[in-house]
Amino acid sequence: MTQAMEHVKLAREIDRLSTVEIIQELCSGFVELHGDRNYKDDKAIVGGIGKIAEMSVTIIGNQKGKNIEENIFRNFGSPHPEGYRKSLRLMKQAEKFNRPVLLLVNTAGAYCGVEAEERGQGEAIARNLLEMSQLSVPILSIIVGEGGSGGALALAVANEVWMFEHAMYSILSPEGFASILWKDSTRAGEAAEVMKLTADDLLAENIIEKVIPEKKENEWIPREEFLADLKQQITLKLKDLKSLTTNELVDKRTARFRKF
Repeated sequence: MTQAMEHVKLAREIDRLSTVEIIQELCSGFVELHGDRNYKDDKAIVGGIGKIAEMSVTIIGNQKGKNIEENIFRNFGSPHPEGYRKSLRLMKQAEKFNRPVLLLVNTAGAYCGVEAEERGQGEAIARNLLEMSQLSVPILSIIVGEGGSGGALALAVANEVWMFEHAMYSILSPEGFASILWKDSTRAGEAAEVMKLTADDLLAENIIEKVIPEKKENEWIPREEFLADLKQQITLKLKDLKSLTTNELVDKRTARFRKF
């Protein structure tokens, strides 16, 4: 197994920190909000309001399950259009009440079923990209596991994008890449190396701003210590972004993506 494919394997581990677990440790008084006010509540997306170090924040993220039953309930973290519309509703609410937005990304991609296409999957993702580019409040997005395709990008048009050390972020899966390029999904390991999808690769290419270490001296950092440090880093960054004017926030965000 190639080094990049090892990162992919770790990013997909079922026991990785989930959005709900991260929220529970980062936030006090979290209140989950539901539904897109159009079709239904998408369980692949968890979103709501909480306080991080006494700062009110809107937090939204993909939620995968820890077993088969939970994964079926959460659709394996792959949102339908209503998941992205719920996300946008909560981000627009955050804008109305001047709350920063924290996004936690962990999805192989948007759900690609017929019903998702019938309900406007492409439009829902495109709408998020458009609206987020102009949102007047700070946006911080963290890739905590898989960051796949437009399904991840729809929660990653942010002022800064961070990644956990053993997360991945790419246009599609290595298996899909290998199938398209070489007509052979067994070459996924080779594809993963070519795709430059690891946190270190993306930091070197200035695609992301920060890598959050998950190991220290080749040992996994204890979960409590890891989350305490993550909370501190998020708090400092959101306070820093809140000091910017609306025009500065939007200009910096749009400039970030135009450079690509």
